[in-house]
Amino acid sequence: MSAVETITQSTTNLSLRAEHKQDSETYKYAHLLPDFSQDKYPPLTPFEHIDPGSRALKHADPRAFLKAATSVIELTPNLGTEVRGIRLTSLDSDARDQLALEVARRGLVVFRDQSDFIDQGPEAYLEWGRHFGRLHIHPTSGHPKGYPQIHLVYKDANSTFNFEIEDSITTTVWHSDVSYELQPPGLTTFFLLSQPTTGGDTLFTSQVSTLKKLSPSFVAFLRTLSAVHSGVEQANFSRSGKRGGVVRREPVEHVHPVVRRHPVTGDEALYVNRQFTKRIVGLKREESETILKFLYDHVDKSGDLQARVKWQPGTVVLWDNRVTAHSAIVDYGNSKERRHGARITPQAEQPIPASDSLVLPN
Repeated sequence: MSAVETITQSTTNLSLRAEHKQDSETYKYAHLLPDFSQDKYPPLTPFEHIDPGSRALKHADPRAFLKAATSVIELTPNLGTEVRGIRLTSLDSDARDQLALEVARRGLVVFRDQSDFIDQGPEAYLEWGRHFGRLHIHPTSGHPKGYPQIHLVYKDANSTFNFEIEDSITTTVWHSDVSYELQPPGLTTFFLLSQPTTGGDTLFTSQVSTLKKLSPSFVAFLRTLSAVHSGVEQANFSRSGKRGGVVRREPVEHVHPVVRRHPVTGDEALYVNRQFTKRIVGLKREESETILKFLYDHVDKSGDLQARVKWQPGTVVLWDNRVTAHSAIVDYGNSKERRHGARITPQAEQPIPASDSLVLPN
């Protein structure tokens, strides 16, 4: 268990097991179906994060873990690498440190043929994730019964337990995971347990590259700004009866720099997202809305800075939430097929301002 203690208030089970009993008896990953326990968690407490990628900087060859790969392909010049021939289950501590550094540098690394990793089960997922930081427990999402540190996404012909906005012309919602936390995630691991025949891809964009596209004078201005990130809307979505209808930890808001610096690579990245960033501190409402809309539109339109992951069985994807944004593509609804995924989400440091002179109120 993480530093967060679980306070059990109810044994009510709203999981899919009750709704899909027959399916649970035949589905290979029935033990990983979403459970919506009524547990209540206290607020998260600050902790010191030591990025494992920083240790790899001292290695003679920080990319030594890739030597066994049979294929290493850059998905785009600035974002994303696809790797074959390496078994994540075989990586020792040094290799995991090197992996963290590679993900920080490339933003996104896609590993194919990792069924043995996926089939290990939740205890192994937790052991893997703890190497990279304190495991986050999501306040509203489903998780495998007894494993609240594993965040699940789930949609099938009858149910959806995802954050999906129905009154929009698009399912694309660019975000960095739970950026409202004081210490949001760093290296994140995600894989699908079940997937539609086609569709359900995930889009990624480099927030380092989106920042570099802007004029130096505008970037200099953005470096002086901070913004409020809020989990209130997400909590209210669940309180309305959607996504399982539970809020296990009260929502929080925190102020983060609009431009953050990665603690290991030193890369500066844009750190706002349409899902959780609500306003820029110190600006009037119209000014804040105008700047944020421009930045969101910039992210939306920057297809030349994006990579699209097409899922295959056995695929495990790792990304660095500090320098990327992503969005699921919900284009498979008419197929009635299941999309069931698991995310391991270690927290990282409180975002570091790109400007040393920027003082945050948190």
